[in-house]
Amino acid sequence: MPHPLWIPTPERIAHSRMDSFRRHVNRQFGLALEDYAQLHEWSIRQRGDFWQSLAEFFGVHFHTPATSALEENGDMTRARWFSGAALNYAEHLLQGDDRQTALISRDEGGQRVELTYAELRAHVAGLQRSLRGAGVGPGDRVAAILPNGWQAIVALLATSSLGAVWSSCSPDFGSRGVLDRFGQIEPAVLIACGRYRYGGKDVTLGQRLDEVLAGLPSLRQLVLVDGDTDDRRPSPSPVPVQDWQDFYQPGGQPDFAALPFDHPLYILYSSGTTGAPKCIVHRAGGVLLQHLKELGLHTDLRSGERLFYYTTCGWMMWNWLVSGLALGATLVLYDGSPFHPAPGHLLDLIDEESIAVFGVSARYLAALEKQGLHPADGHRLHSLRCILSTGSPLSAEGFDYVYRSFKADVQLSSISGGTDIVSCFALGSPTLPVRRGELQGPGLGMAVEVWNDQGQRVFDEKGELVCTGAFPSMPLGFWRDEDGSRYRAAYFQRFPGVWAHGDYAEQRPHGGLIIHGRSDAVLNPGGVRIGTAEIYRQVERIDEVLESVAIGQQWQGDVRVVLFVQLREGVELDAALERRIREEIRQHASPRHVPARIVAVQDIPRTRSGKIVELAVRNVVHGQPVNNTEALANPEALDCYRDRVELQS
Repeated sequence: MPHPLWIPTPERIAHSRMDSFRRHVNRQFGLALEDYAQLHEWSIRQRGDFWQSLAEFFGVHFHTPATSALEENGDMTRARWFSGAALNYAEHLLQGDDRQTALISRDEGGQRVELTYAELRAHVAGLQRSLRGAGVGPGDRVAAILPNGWQAIVALLATSSLGAVWSSCSPDFGSRGVLDRFGQIEPAVLIACGRYRYGGKDVTLGQRLDEVLAGLPSLRQLVLVDGDTDDRRPSPSPVPVQDWQDFYQPGGQPDFAALPFDHPLYILYSSGTTGAPKCIVHRAGGVLLQHLKELGLHTDLRSGERLFYYTTCGWMMWNWLVSGLALGATLVLYDGSPFHPAPGHLLDLIDEESIAVFGVSARYLAALEKQGLHPADGHRLHSLRCILSTGSPLSAEGFDYVYRSFKADVQLSSISGGTDIVSCFALGSPTLPVRRGELQGPGLGMAVEVWNDQGQRVFDEKGELVCTGAFPSMPLGFWRDEDGSRYRAAYFQRFPGVWAHGDYAEQRPHGGLIIHGRSDAVLNPGGVRIGTAEIYRQVERIDEVLESVAIGQQWQGDVRVVLFVQLREGVELDAALERRIREEIRQHASPRHVPARIVAVQDIPRTRSGKIVELAVRNVVHGQPVNNTEALANPEALDCYRDRVELQS
């Protein structure tokens, strides 16, 4: 068993919400659960009792109580949660103390806006009245193209308070990417920014908005944020246009529609790199309970603490971040480049805003390390108690970097789940040790296992991450998938009746998990499988390499590994560097997976949430189309791979 990098003190465990919940369960059910492992085992064996107890622990307000917490009905897809219950998601996020700060919104240009819970409620109430006046009601869709600022939070809460369905994307999406998403769900109202700022540059959306409006005949209203100058306004508009500040006036208190537990809350989208994005519909009650669990228990977030996650409104981590309001926390929002005007810019926020929970991508941490930044130098970090990492697997060396360069007494929680469940399968716990390269364990109520190809559970062996029992943040389904066939094919086809969404993982006997990448990108030369993350961990230890992407190329009746590397400026891929890369992989990963070809490229293609897209690269190399380049943050990066099609010769 790997030696822990961090161990919570007995005092920290005793004062954690997680341990308080364990004691609550013991009292309520007359049990003697002693630790997290026993609590988790109970939570998956007694799922109905667990989720009911969780709702009571966090004081979830049901306008109408449930007749039962869980009706199994035979398999995961037919499970019914909190039948008969009525609640409102927004109501739970707006309960904070009037004078307490609800959110702090900052952007790259230096603007800072702070709203108390009283001020946030007043904004939500005003926008709610105007949306209702525009004819928005339960089930209508409100879509947004917005930066990660306070207006997006207000708009989500006003939408959900009415029972309308929210959907958002970030303003860096092209018009085709927006229409691929919003065109399917036919929104009644669009709230969009006229401009945004990234990397020191102002970008206007005028022409893109023209194209989006032309492609959304369902729209009845456009609300334009930061669109008060002519060059930011779409013209002419086929629908009425009002500026944000004119569309509503803050004031009063919002009212909250009593909605079924399974009422649609928002629609998120798959990355869409292998076809049109899937429109994933999430239920209000399931999202609320799951986020209360993950933020309140697993992250130990408290009222008044400051929560930060670097995200856009197009990534599920934004939805997750917003739910921190349900714990009475203060959200710290940031919009712009994480490295502008200086590489350590986000780190400055920790001290400036007294951030307790600092969430970023694994890619961001790797970039800090590559740039030689030591956050403890020049930053106090006194408020920081937890670092969250997701988006891609965090390497073992990434764990070392955090504990070497941030602070020793910090809980590093590598978390893994997905847009599909808008939550986590595996994440941290304030009562468990942190071990190098491992997620601390499966989430409460999540029956997470790793299976081999024969559908058998395995430990210390790589396989498919599965979930064998129902959980309330399972999607309601896909938009306009009336018979559920596309939904079942997406998650339940590999192992009938068992959730599998494509993570290649490994489970330790002590409960920790390692994510080795996407199972559909696993390298398999000679029938020997290895996850791409295992290759990346070794290659990116070499200082000259910034990032890499590995694919399996069909070659002479088998598969050979081809490795593309993005090198530091001024570095050449010569024979000596190739030998070092191959030796690193041979010694520390697998001699069977030493790349047959190593090719230098200018950029690594990735989704807008930062995930490397091996499948897109593989398609290009094999001369196959990439169906939806709008899903990529940098689709132009694929051009240098198209130029390398001679790899087949």
